[in-house]
Amino acid sequence: MNRRQFLASGAAALATAYASPGLAQLPDSVHGFPESELYRVPYIESTPVPEYHWAQASAYEAFQDMKFGVRIHWGIYSIWHRGAESWPFLPMSFEDRQAYNNLYKTWNPVGFDADAWTDAFMESGMKMFTFTTKHHEGFSMFDTRTRVKSRANWTAEGGPKIESCDLAYSIMETPFGRDVVKDLCDAAHKRDIKINLYFSHPDWYDADFRPYVAHPLQIPSSEEWMAPADLQFSRQKLGNHAVIVPDPTDAEVKRMMERHRTQLVELLTNYGKIDMIDLDMWLGPRVWPELRKTVLELRQIQPDVMLRDRGIGNYGDYFTPERVVPGSKEASDKPWFTIYPLGTDFSYDPVAANYKGTEWIVHNLADAVAKGGGLQVGVGPSAYGEFHPEAIRQMKGAGAWLKVNGEAIYATRPRKGTLWSEGETIRYTRSKDRRFVYAILTEWPGTQVVLREVRPKAASSVELLGSQAKLPWSFDSARGTIVTLPENLQQAGNRPCSYAWSLKLEVAGT
Repeated sequence: MNRRQFLASGAAALATAYASPGLAQLPDSVHGFPESELYRVPYIESTPVPEYHWAQASAYEAFQDMKFGVRIHWGIYSIWHRGAESWPFLPMSFEDRQAYNNLYKTWNPVGFDADAWTDAFMESGMKMFTFTTKHHEGFSMFDTRTRVKSRANWTAEGGPKIESCDLAYSIMETPFGRDVVKDLCDAAHKRDIKINLYFSHPDWYDADFRPYVAHPLQIPSSEEWMAPADLQFSRQKLGNHAVIVPDPTDAEVKRMMERHRTQLVELLTNYGKIDMIDLDMWLGPRVWPELRKTVLELRQIQPDVMLRDRGIGNYGDYFTPERVVPGSKEASDKPWFTIYPLGTDFSYDPVAANYKGTEWIVHNLADAVAKGGGLQVGVGPSAYGEFHPEAIRQMKGAGAWLKVNGEAIYATRPRKGTLWSEGETIRYTRSKDRRFVYAILTEWPGTQVVLREVRPKAASSVELLGSQAKLPWSFDSARGTIVTLPENLQQAGNRPCSYAWSLKLEVAGT
């Protein structure tokens, strides 16, 4: 297969993908969980093998208690910053690809301070962080003992060629020379912040990983090595920038899976307790049996680590709908976090005006939590190792809001059925013991708010979190619960917070 043939068969592959009985239709962009479709591909069984187990109930409980965190995309793509993480690598010229792959030789983020980062996360009310240990372009941000043995030489005489090499392609080979994953994990353990380590299944630097997930080195047998929808995704991302090289040998495939497994084992062995592993993308049917063995081994090392479903289907413990809060709390049968960049992309954004604002964080957090999920805001540091001051300001603003309203967010659970909302401006959560319901008002209601979906316990009081005031209320069978807000609170400066306000109502507990 040459490059033209690789592109020409794309439409047929897409038709095949969504005609296959094992693959669902494309999910709704607002209400769906794209991850929930992945375990329906033919090569991943929907029922795991008998020896497999998911994380224990206590790990699921802890996951669902966190509610709010940060997602950090940082790597050598932060040096050039041409857009979304690694993806701009694919349309680059061969000369730029070669230069990009050598950027690590200049990587020296001397502004990085793990303690300062984690202190900022705590001040922002975040209970966890996700950190990219390796994105698709293959650069490891940790001290890996694995070695890359084969890579592309994009500017070789006569055109790109695969060449032998022997390097870790990691942060330990940079002028910086420090394991930032260790620094972050140590800082998090001191502060009791939960740790999620992102790891990309594909690797565009290591030629052994061809052709998976838009690897810039494609092969004549790409159609046999990838599921149809995965193949179509690769074609869409690569366009006419793919280079066709020979199929991997059996030895190369074996070496690929050994390196992939060893790196994941390193992440779960060298950094203490890890709460989550944030797997990304997928490989293919030929190597799924080996990937399944890897997942089983990870379970032996840290049995209660929560695994994201990407690339392992129903072997995963949680979902991450991306750039969208699902429209309904019934959208998923697994716990979930929405992942959403605070700026334009998940990586560093140098433009202050692109950051969405504290109000955006608060409203999306309330919406996600009411539906039973959580929110991870995506921010990336600069090449120097520092977050944009505007991103820090907005995140700390959310932390100030959570100091007042955290009771309505952390360790809460969604109400049953459709009782998570009233219209666009009221979101409900409840305490685990069902004694209290919290009504989060994303617009100030004036002197009265009518709550149709909740009735307080007789003789109980209604509280506005952050205020000492006990709010008068009455119940009308036709209208619902009517809560009166005093005159002094009609002035914004007298309210306990901005952006949204939480009413705490004691209910019958059933």
